Amino acid sequence: MKLYSTNNKNISISFKEAVMKGIADDGGLFMPFNLPKLGKDFFNKLENLEFNELAFEISKHLLGDEIPAEDLEKIINSAMNFDSPLVSLNANLGILELFHGPTLAFKDFGARFMANMMSYVNRESKKEITILVATSGDTGSAVANGFYKVDGIKVVLLYPSNKVSKIQEQQLTTLGHNVTALEVEGTFDDCQRLVKQAFPDKDLAGKMMLSSANSINIGRLLPQSFYYFRAYAQTKDKSLPLIISVPSGNFGNLTAGLFAKEMGLPVKKYIAATNTNDVFPKYLETGKYEAKPSIKTLSNAMDVGNPSNFARIQALYENDYAIIKENIYGESFSDEETREAIREVHDKFGYMIDPHGAVGYLALQRYLGKNKIEKYNGVILETAHPAKFADVVSGIINKEIELPDRLAGCMKKEKHSVKISSEYGKLKKFLLETANNN
Repeated sequence: MKLYSTNNKNISISFKEAVMKGIADDGGLFMPFNLPKLGKDFFNKLENLEFNELAFEISKHLLGDEIPAEDLEKIINSAMNFDSPLVSLNANLGILELFHGPTLAFKDFGARFMANMMSYVNRESKKEITILVATSGDTGSAVANGFYKVDGIKVVLLYPSNKVSKIQEQQLTTLGHNVTALEVEGTFDDCQRLVKQAFPDKDLAGKMMLSSANSINIGRLLPQSFYYFRAYAQTKDKSLPLIISVPSGNFGNLTAGLFAKEMGLPVKKYIAATNTNDVFPKYLETGKYEAKPSIKTLSNAMDVGNPSNFARIQALYENDYAIIKENIYGESFSDEETREAIREVHDKFGYMIDPHGAVGYLALQRYLGKNKIEKYNGVILETAHPAKFADVVSGIINKEIELPDRLAGCMKKEKHSVKISSEYGKLKKFLLETANNN
């Protein structure tokens, strides 16, 4: 696989190089020159494949001979050892549960794949890698767990102070060892800006090897395309149009879905479901992209005012607004509407949905209503276990949510974080001190 920078198509880099660099030297994001078209043979056997088998088949097509098949299979089997079941609410509507990994969030898929891939690529190097990650909630814990105690790799997490849930913060700040949590006095957009500023910094480059594990890293984004195929495999009537609603913040998840469609997945429409941070739905409505400061909401992992992966969506469709609008429909919803959706899904279907999935539910209902669609396969991505937002969800449905053991355990641990301001100089100083202490 060869990739280019969204800022310069003349750049050509291998997948292994792109995973280790995270972001291009010119600040652009890496994009595949071409995505493989999966043929009838693949789709004919899709229903009979386990998730790890499906992931291996797609990975072989994506990466070609860049990684020997035997090594690639080991990476996949180690990373993808859990499923993404499609739970039916009714004949037309299903919830794709993406929270069956170690940290109970969809980001386990990409983070574990990338951790295994980086460990494989770096296995013969004596250089220590520092993974720099901005998180609005679940990314940090997924990445931290994926890289936890991995030799030769340090993880530095940046998260916005007082803007993640208590459970998310505990998952971010209680691991220790090779994981450090920086509590930034600002928003997620500030955290993301700091990370982007660090990569082209020549002073840092001379002292340490930096890489990223946000969805700006192609190594985390590509494996997220796998579960879209898994969703399709589990639909019953494949003659019906497939409509997938994706809770969206930094738009890595949606971009991965668009990649899946480019590889042959028969999706009629993707729905970009956002909270009050509605930059992308506004773009679809007006044709103008205007970044703005993020707003704190119940669905905090989607509190992004300047989504990085918008650049990839533009690149994928060669900045053709008409084609982007043809493939994606966007809607945004308030916290009050989100609360009502959580209540409605529970009362109507007996299903506990988290705030992010609730926004996905609302967007799908809005799209179906506006377009008067009656026959369809509707899939809502449920990106996190509702227990991660127990304080919100239980109050709405008047039912106690039992914490899974993995969450209950981290709630008993002591928080360790380093508070820094949102000034880049503070992050740079911390990283340089860390490098000098090695």
